[in-house]
Amino acid sequence: MSQAIPGQPEDRDSLFLVYVHEDDAETLICEAELEGLIEAAGGDIAGSARQKVKKPLRATYIGKGKVEEIKLAIAETGADACVFDCELSGIQLRNLEEAFECRVLDRTQLILDIFASRAFTREGQLQVELAMYTYRLPRLMSVYTKFERQRGGIGMRGPGETKLESDRRMVRDRISKLKGEIDQVKRHRDLQRAGRKNIASPTAAIVGYTSSGKSTLMNHMAGTSVLADAMPFATLDPTTRKVDQSDGFSFFLVDTVGFIRDLPTQLVAAFRATLEETINADILLHLVDVSNPDWEIQMDAVDETLAGLGAQDVPDLILLNKVDIADPEFVAEAKRAFPDAIPISALNGDGIDDLLAAMKKKLSGRLKSLTVLVPYDKSQLVESAYGQGRIIRKDYREDGIYLEAELSDEHFNRLEAFACARED
Repeated sequence: MSQAIPGQPEDRDSLFLVYVHEDDAETLICEAELEGLIEAAGGDIAGSARQKVKKPLRATYIGKGKVEEIKLAIAETGADACVFDCELSGIQLRNLEEAFECRVLDRTQLILDIFASRAFTREGQLQVELAMYTYRLPRLMSVYTKFERQRGGIGMRGPGETKLESDRRMVRDRISKLKGEIDQVKRHRDLQRAGRKNIASPTAAIVGYTSSGKSTLMNHMAGTSVLADAMPFATLDPTTRKVDQSDGFSFFLVDTVGFIRDLPTQLVAAFRATLEETINADILLHLVDVSNPDWEIQMDAVDETLAGLGAQDVPDLILLNKVDIADPEFVAEAKRAFPDAIPISALNGDGIDDLLAAMKKKLSGRLKSLTVLVPYDKSQLVESAYGQGRIIRKDYREDGIYLEAELSDEHFNRLEAFACARED
């Protein structure tokens, strides 16, 4: 039995899993992934059933015979709840709960539950709550078997408002309020991003499938202490740090939330303010866990999510992570498919120098090279250049400050009047 998740009760739910995938090629990854999500949510697996579903039934998703089979299995195992590895409608949830006589969750509910346990900042909590209410609104019908009327008061006699209508209105009001609060967070994030844009240092966003090693890479490159855990969605809230290299090359590094196959649309929508860090980045560091046999499927899932965010055209570098533990054939296969990919180990630092060199090459077009001799009465331009690019050489001469640098367009234009011959 694994350790309980901090902040969650010690009692662990016993869960019966139902796999419903039609594609045999994805069966193993789907089953392993669901088991990982159960572990991340703090549950134990009581048993499982498999059913290929080409066309889900409107009432119960799976057929009547399978419903009876699973009902008996749940009773035999004593499971507290049943989890379907798909998204269920409100009607399906209600009918299955009535049939199984226990709680029924779908994959989206499970992921939302994990997100709720991992969101520690106010921003993360707001976004998770919005995702939960957005998920629940169309499913409110399932919790009502009768349209009980509220008692009318003075001036409100008659049938009044149904409990369902009242709850829908309350949920819509809460969704509206949450969106307003998240918009405020977004405006604050936009100001932070604009502040970074005033500095020439580019922004690199780490993206990848959940558990691909993003936080480990962040910790290694930026000296942070972000929680690095093999469980799905170990960290939700984005972290941004400025990384300064000894040669003057500097950049902002952003660790983003991990992606997953069929990431619930409610989460993509709710976390859009956070995920927009990828759209506005100068370069994406696409981290691929090449030790995973299904690394290609995971890459495709990340690419699909990025395309949905409108970030498909942002320049990227593919990083083949965990080469220290990967099957060499997996690494060789990935290199054949992506010749420019960079093999690294975020854990022990292998390949990080190659990564930094590739970043400099990819981002070189953002800065212009310049050699100047700046008069001492204009020395403030030299000082401000440190925040506007990369200083290669600086010497104090009798007639001014000699500077070799790579600068942003704006600062290049300010110093261009003092251009001089470059010294060897």
